[in-house]
Amino acid sequence: MVSGFSEALLLEAERHAAWGAAQLDALTQFLPDGPWTADLPSCLYRQGGLELRVAVLGTYDMEEQSWMWGWANPGLRGTEVVALTTAVERYGRAHGIPELTADVLPLSGFDDPRHAAELLAFTGMGVAEAPGYIGVPAGPATQVYFLPDDTQVPRAGLDPVALPRTLLTGAGLIGHAPRQVVGGYFDHHGVPQRVEGERIVAELPGGDAVEVDFDAHGRIAGISVRAGG
Repeated sequence: MVSGFSEALLLEAERHAAWGAAQLDALTQFLPDGPWTADLPSCLYRQGGLELRVAVLGTYDMEEQSWMWGWANPGLRGTEVVALTTAVERYGRAHGIPELTADVLPLSGFDDPRHAAELLAFTGMGVAEAPGYIGVPAGPATQVYFLPDDTQVPRAGLDPVALPRTLLTGAGLIGHAPRQVVGGYFDHHGVPQRVEGERIVAELPGGDAVEVDFDAHGRIAGISVRAGG
């Protein structure tokens, strides 16, 4: 489903997989049910009585099966509502990720174009370090994706008890580079880590250590939490 993306994009997406999955779950639990409205000039999104400051990340055209980044939208280019998402384009240029710098990406060649659009939204969320993304229908054939830019949205913390499940869930999302998933998760949480052969060891804030072992194929072979002395 994602084989049409560059290696650089896939590795970047994997870097955010475990953190992003946990953060999206936190955002889903936080958002109330209800219809949505948005006031783009004011950067405001409303749903079920909740009002959030947001940025437009991008749009997916279901008929054309294409993705357009918010910063590339002719009607939004240079406005405040895409100021946050211009960081995605800058990051793409700095790190040589072509999908993050192209105005429009045709996705019709993918087995599941909608899934490919979601992966782009997911990666953009991670690059912008936004606390999730919100994808909602903006018409019969258009899906718009917003990034919350508001301190009201809770941030998913690092829970040592749930850590094995969190890492395994993240590694299973894309399944391309589990080492990137693990290293990226600890990076997001500012946790020091080191590589010891086929193992990543991270030192948690409370003094415990997490050891993640990989097999010969680079898959996660075991996760253990060692209590600090």
